[in-house]
Amino acid sequence: MTESCYQRVLVDWNRTEFIWPRDQCIHQLFEQQVQRTPGATAVTLSGTCLTYRNLNERANQLARFLRQRGVKPNSLVGLSLEPSLEAVIGVYGILKAGGAYVPLDPSYPPERLRYMLEAVRVRVLLTQEKFISIWGHTDGVEVIKLDSDWPAISLHGGDNPAPLATPQDLIYVIFTSGSTGKPKGAAIYHRGFTNLLNWFVTEFGITDADRSLLMSSLSFDLTQKNLFATLIRGGSLHLNPPGPYDVALLSRLIPELGITLINCTPSAFYPLVELSGQTGFDSLSSLRIVFLGGEPISMPRLRPWLKHPSCRTDLANTYGPTECTDICAAFRLSRKDVDRYESLPLGRPIHNVQLAIVDSDLQPCPVGAPGELCIAGEGLGAGYLNDPEMTAAKFKANPFPEILGHTIYRTGDQARWLPEGVIEFLGRLDHQVKIRGFRVELHEIEALLSGHPSVREAVVVVRHRPGGGGDTRLACFFVTKNLETLEPCVLRQFLKSHLPEYMVPSSFQQLPRLPLSPNGKVDRRALACAPETASLGVAKGEAVEGMEAEIRKIWLEVLQASESGRDDNFFDLGGNSIHLAQVHARLQRFLGKVFPITDLFEHTTLRALASHFSHGVEKPRGTLALKDRARRQQQAFAACNRFRGGSSKPGPLTNGA
Repeated sequence: MTESCYQRVLVDWNRTEFIWPRDQCIHQLFEQQVQRTPGATAVTLSGTCLTYRNLNERANQLARFLRQRGVKPNSLVGLSLEPSLEAVIGVYGILKAGGAYVPLDPSYPPERLRYMLEAVRVRVLLTQEKFISIWGHTDGVEVIKLDSDWPAISLHGGDNPAPLATPQDLIYVIFTSGSTGKPKGAAIYHRGFTNLLNWFVTEFGITDADRSLLMSSLSFDLTQKNLFATLIRGGSLHLNPPGPYDVALLSRLIPELGITLINCTPSAFYPLVELSGQTGFDSLSSLRIVFLGGEPISMPRLRPWLKHPSCRTDLANTYGPTECTDICAAFRLSRKDVDRYESLPLGRPIHNVQLAIVDSDLQPCPVGAPGELCIAGEGLGAGYLNDPEMTAAKFKANPFPEILGHTIYRTGDQARWLPEGVIEFLGRLDHQVKIRGFRVELHEIEALLSGHPSVREAVVVVRHRPGGGGDTRLACFFVTKNLETLEPCVLRQFLKSHLPEYMVPSSFQQLPRLPLSPNGKVDRRALACAPETASLGVAKGEAVEGMEAEIRKIWLEVLQASESGRDDNFFDLGGNSIHLAQVHARLQRFLGKVFPITDLFEHTTLRALASHFSHGVEKPRGTLALKDRARRQQQAFAACNRFRGGSSKPGPLTNGA
């Protein structure tokens, strides 16, 4: 590599120095905003709101309560709640107490949740009464219920406590899939997160006029910045009501609330675009910026919307691993380039972060040459808690004097510099994949499968949507001991009891033996390209007519499957929450009727769903009826939340409603 090229890739394209509040933590920036706009709306959920003053006072009360229980800088506090007003209070309260929060999604299998709790040695856990069955008997952990225990919490003062945490302390720990068969906790510092937020609100001009909609789980790394970004600039954060992913509801909420900012995975956003396209994309017209991250972006699926006259939205691709504070590079799509890309580049490094693409000897690669993407600068986290071996394998001594810091993080992502100074993603160097934005180590799934008493060996591979389009799904191939027949549904249920839903393969196929490559290793490429067969004993010759035939057609299109019997369960066919949202939208369009997505959770076979529809579903009388239904649903949500915060049972929502 020439000296000029070396200068370009390591120095010129890494000039990212930018002034930021390096002596402050993010909750202190929030307190400054509270002083500026105390009466402005900070957070809302289904008609219930908290002003900046309300949120700050409740978080302060919780902080003082937690300090009495020994929470201090770098104390880890579990947070097991759905997206809710209590969850936002919990996050800010933990930080104000000086601690760091550990999101634990209550929808995960209890065994996995308890392992995560023990792996990072959490001693205090915040949850709600309805999740006490999961956490009620956790030895050595004090469980605090933010709803029923609030009367005791509210006895504490609501003024700002003296700060304890510093920018060098931890702010949160997020768990990622682990190649050893167990998830690992990646720890992040305040300073890196404050740097990220400063870049985020500065680069995209976030102001008090912005309204952000939170669409993802609290345990997802991309969620974290959305809990703070608008609230340090005077804007408002709107929470999606708990429940299944409901595209129809989101399509109503965006225009009703005047949402300007959305941050989610491409897989979650595609159904919104497809549904909105039926009405000229009107439901997305309030959006100012859409941030997509976690997986490659398929431009063919977004191009009809981006080129439509009603679209006034900028699209940003944000890239970064959990270990490096969520975002280390970003690419903002220009209108003139809508037709240029089929998949968007990762972009350029953000403020105070440096990137290097290296070969196997950790030497920089020239422009256009593929190599491993490495990260340095303020975004680097503390590594994996209580796992020094894994930390040492990924966090290496920085070999480049031109790049800031003593350490670089090896991402395992293959990438290359493009001539214009942006980075293009080329794939993985190992067996890690992204499913709906979540990082999945295939070896973790395989390690669990090998523990099943009937399985001799198993391999999990990733399959891509036919013809492109960005969708990926997992497929499992297994060989049993003594070659006895094992129903795939048995393995599916086994994995569901250990793994979150997104890590359970969509299809299972039993083989007499796994194919091998010439060097004697399992031929994963051959399995990934192998034709799929029916994996659940589907009755291929079974007659399906009328309503069942129409539903079956939609199922097969969404699931990209070839067979489905009358009594096959939608989820056993590989369906997930995103698939169900797509089916819901298509069925409403086909039937010309409005029905709640929960109907699809209650009737999960062709026979049951067709029978349900034959008894009639509410049919709207034009657009006004649709709007009336949406208004009634919002009123119901609001009434529910007012009841939860009623004066007969004091709660954190009472005075903020």
